[in-house]
Amino acid sequence: MRVLKWIGIALVLLLIGVGAWLWNPLPSNQDRDTLSAAAASYDAEIIRDNYGVPHIFGKTDNDAAFGLAYAHAEDDFETIQESVAATRGVLARYKGVDAARTDYLVELLNVWDTIDKKYESDVPADVKAYATAYAAGLNLYAAENPKTTWAGLAPFKPQDVFAGGIFRTPFFYGFDETLLNVYNDDKVASISLDPGSGREAWLVGPKNAPPRGSNAFAVMPERSGDNVTRLVINSHQPMTGPVAWWEAHMVSEEGLDIQGGTFPGSPTILHGFNRHLGWANTVSKPDLADVYVLTINPENKNQYKLDGEWLDFEIETAKMAVKLWGPFAFTAKREVLTSKHGPAIRTNTGTYALRYAGMGAIRQTEQRMRSAKATNWQEFYDSMAIHAVPALNYVYADKDGTVALIHNGQYPNRAAGWDWTGDMPGDRSDLIWDGYLPYESVPILRNPASGFIYNANNQPYSATDGADNLKPGDFPETMGLQTNQTNRSLRIMELTDGTTPLDRETLLAIKFDNAYAAGSEADEVLSAVYAYDWSAEPEMETALAHLKAWDRATDKDNRHAALGALTVLHQITEQFTRIPAPSPEDAFRQSVTYLNTHYGRIDPTWGDVNRLVRGDVSLPVSGAPDTLRAIYPAEIRDDGQLHASAGDTWIAVVEWDADGTQRAEVVNQFGSAPIDESSPHYNDQAPIFAEEKWRTALIERADIEAVATRTYRPGKSDDTER
Repeated sequence: MRVLKWIGIALVLLLIGVGAWLWNPLPSNQDRDTLSAAAASYDAEIIRDNYGVPHIFGKTDNDAAFGLAYAHAEDDFETIQESVAATRGVLARYKGVDAARTDYLVELLNVWDTIDKKYESDVPADVKAYATAYAAGLNLYAAENPKTTWAGLAPFKPQDVFAGGIFRTPFFYGFDETLLNVYNDDKVASISLDPGSGREAWLVGPKNAPPRGSNAFAVMPERSGDNVTRLVINSHQPMTGPVAWWEAHMVSEEGLDIQGGTFPGSPTILHGFNRHLGWANTVSKPDLADVYVLTINPENKNQYKLDGEWLDFEIETAKMAVKLWGPFAFTAKREVLTSKHGPAIRTNTGTYALRYAGMGAIRQTEQRMRSAKATNWQEFYDSMAIHAVPALNYVYADKDGTVALIHNGQYPNRAAGWDWTGDMPGDRSDLIWDGYLPYESVPILRNPASGFIYNANNQPYSATDGADNLKPGDFPETMGLQTNQTNRSLRIMELTDGTTPLDRETLLAIKFDNAYAAGSEADEVLSAVYAYDWSAEPEMETALAHLKAWDRATDKDNRHAALGALTVLHQITEQFTRIPAPSPEDAFRQSVTYLNTHYGRIDPTWGDVNRLVRGDVSLPVSGAPDTLRAIYPAEIRDDGQLHASAGDTWIAVVEWDADGTQRAEVVNQFGSAPIDESSPHYNDQAPIFAEEKWRTALIERADIEAVATRTYRPGKSDDTER
């Protein structure tokens, strides 16, 4: 008994010791008065229209930024907080072990080191003031809503704005694929050899996956058929989460008057339109990241060879608090290596260093602030020449009838003659590129002869249906410009001819086209299915006849689309799900089985299968992956349905007539309330979206006030419900 007693005491002491070791409670947030104090410096009026969209008016741009933050917090404070926690590198303390890799990447990419080094020197005073106003809006909301504010996260800081830009934007051009390739235990380095060696690169590894997609169109008045300039903004994003569009309208007496979409935690409209011009972003996929294979000193693993000498890594330790339960958290530690090239990573296959566009970039908010107030092409170009956004296409149009594609990017100033598509030798300092090609080198096509500009995540050499496209020979190979086509770009080529007028009806028919083109991935899968010998499987021969009757379209009433779209879906989505696609014949078999299991037939309408679901709303919807009417499912569900999770989201068509009079129509896939299921705006736009209809964008204050449901000034007493 005495022994058991001492064992019990020892166990209690052990538990107390472990508890003390793991005890890591989150600090308290600042009190209400302290958090809300800065709000007194700003005055924003927010008018919510009949769809719940906030129209934010302020005397200054800073007032509008303050109001933008507050209104966005009202609609989606949870996702804003998650975004801030992620870019601070503390997400695992709130979300647990699965978030630890995000915290590590913040450390690896030196996000906060960049801010510490460059915030004071590189961020202009007016941009600091703007970001400070945005933070004040978040802090006011946190002060008023302490129960929904994450412990230890408030106060929000202006630096959080810049951390978000530094961390997020490289992933838009596929930097995550570079990281995954480096961490792949089966990685075979594709080392580029000296161009003077007379040999080609050897052991070529896998290529990076292309992005999910976006569309953008601009039509000059000469091509429109009715002397109207048109811009279609149609980015493809997740329908929920930290990079889902939230719509807002910002107006100030200092010349700001812009509306469009932004992400949680972003203080500016990221793409949209003002009174004079507008732009649509699409993701581009240039090769802007390089992997260097380092030679490690066999006598000292913390040294690497460069120009014949052994250099020491800069080594820090990332400490990540990982939530366990309540106030208990485990502190995980991982080394963070930095070489002369950039961040370095040890893996089972070697040690690699990374160098990528966007390293140390801190001026993105400044660039977007300047773009928002541009009034013509030259002012917009000047804002773009700040050259702070690593890689995004811009399709531009303005009231003067100018249209353009900017294949924007920070293109590394790489040494000529090398094959930069493979991994690079890490022992030569002359291959560590310094800076970027000047902005004048960026591929730009402006006012093409055909009067039509488009981009669907395809190569910049197909941007118009006329004869004056950009040419590959005009740009050095070291820029790493993409050369791919997508189904969407191939389909645009099928639907345009360089001369037929693209009036509103014709342009929108292209935008909402839902078919697969000849030469697309879908076409290749179908050709393989057609070529397979099905003679031993009579049921499949019957299904094949049904498949061959498919017109490649995915309209919701199509009775061939379910079989066809399910057959090609795996191959099309493999590039971003990273789930290996079955062979074409197996994909076809699985589709037949799936439809027979859930519908008892192989020819349900596509709308029976393809659904837009939000709360208690479930609607049939046309479109499919990589069609111009882009609808991506989260998964092939066990109940026989595909629920849309990405693709077309916030869309706008903006027009200026010959007199400069502006008109715009927009739609959101769900509504302006991203997370509040009790809000009438949680899904009120879903029926409009599913029917491919529009709502009028409200530009004039009188029109906004005519349908206002609430008018208020954050931090002030007046609040009018209607």
